[in-house]
Amino acid sequence: MALKIDEEACIGCELCVQVCPDVFEMNDDGKSIIKPGSDENLECVDEAIDSCPTSAIIKE
Repeated sequence: MALKIDEEACIGCELCVQVCPDVFEMNDDGKSIIKPGSDENLECVDEAIDSCPTSAIIKE
């Protein structure tokens, strides 16, 4: 599985960080990013995807 963030869709609400702080963090531009080396298979990733108001988190 590959996980990515659509930076244009991300509004910086930080819900993904609140739901899954082991995988997501905010960058200097106020957009969500995936932490390098994080375990993208954690259960909270699916919850973060479902919580994102703009569907900016994409699982391929």
